[in-house]
Amino acid sequence: MQQPVERSSRRKRALSIVLLLFLLIALGWGGWWWMIGRWSEFTDNAYVGGNVVQVTPQAAGTVIAVRADDTDFVKEGDELVRLDRADAQVALEQAEAQLARTVRQVRGFYASDSQLGATVAQREADLSRAEQDLVRREHAAASGAVSREEIEHARDSIAMARAALAAAREQLRGSRALTDGTTVADHPDVRAAAAKVHEAYIAFARTSMPAPVSGFVAKRSVQVGQRVSAGATLMAIVPLERVWVDANYKESQLADVRVGQPATVYADLYGGRVEYHGRVSGFGAGTGAAFALLPAQNATGNWIKVVQRVPVRIALDAKELAEHPLQIGLSLRVDIDTHDRNGPRLRSDVPPQVVQATAVFEAPEKQATETVTRIIRNNAGRPGG
Repeated sequence: MQQPVERSSRRKRALSIVLLLFLLIALGWGGWWWMIGRWSEFTDNAYVGGNVVQVTPQAAGTVIAVRADDTDFVKEGDELVRLDRADAQVALEQAEAQLARTVRQVRGFYASDSQLGATVAQREADLSRAEQDLVRREHAAASGAVSREEIEHARDSIAMARAALAAAREQLRGSRALTDGTTVADHPDVRAAAAKVHEAYIAFARTSMPAPVSGFVAKRSVQVGQRVSAGATLMAIVPLERVWVDANYKESQLADVRVGQPATVYADLYGGRVEYHGRVSGFGAGTGAAFALLPAQNATGNWIKVVQRVPVRIALDAKELAEHPLQIGLSLRVDIDTHDRNGPRLRSDVPPQVVQATAVFEAPEKQATETVTRIIRNNAGRPGG
């Protein structure tokens, strides 16, 4: 009799322990959800995103040198590809010679102004002398010392002097029309020739393709001897110090997610030993399906409801990225802390910012300006033209 009773008692005790364990587990899970879980949105559908900067020629040409290969790290401004520059060199030399010739021609315009100005002064003196001669002859004619014929000749000399003066003034006016309000450096002819030098210099500079940003070279396709056209993609540069996270959350997870909320990110590359700290920086303007190459046609009769995913961009800490670099496309796990749910879900009050910028293409323009200034200075003669 005692054995069944003892067996039943042990069974009850075991069942009580199991129930107690389940109760503790339920209480533990409930406590975790209340303290942490309800403030957390997790996804493992997340990947590293980043800029892929294309390197494309701005002019057609034949490749004579390739100075970077896949996996190489290049700095902004480093030469990546060199095109044959023989034709560009000849065109630049011709443009420089034409600019020098034009500067000297314009100097001649200013010299003509001075010469014609002197001619006008001479013609004015001739007219004044002729008028004085007529006055003297008219006084002498009263005493019969000068014939009437000489007076008529004096009057003809005045008419001729006036005509010569008028012609000289018109010539001076026509010459000054080419130079009024200008100097040698900003004369229209010189500026037109200088623009040709700028154009030729920029075309010459474009035979060298610099790295627009610092980063790692990827997808190199260019080869020596290849004839490339303007706009063709030769390689890409990926600046890995400015990557971000594209976390694809289900639409049902986004009700409490806001811009600026902190996020914890784990990379499969490093497992759980490396933890990144980031912040939500924005949301995609639509679901992934909406921007797919072949978007879903949900308006048709063959419709199946599928939970959509929206890309959420998360900015990472630059220092943590430097310590543990990430490559584009790596898989990630993201956990967003939604404690702070203030503010709108989509922000439209953030002003536009410069996402990327490079100054490497400004150098040829600066050098072209220096070249034009040097040519004008060397051919303009003394100051003032």
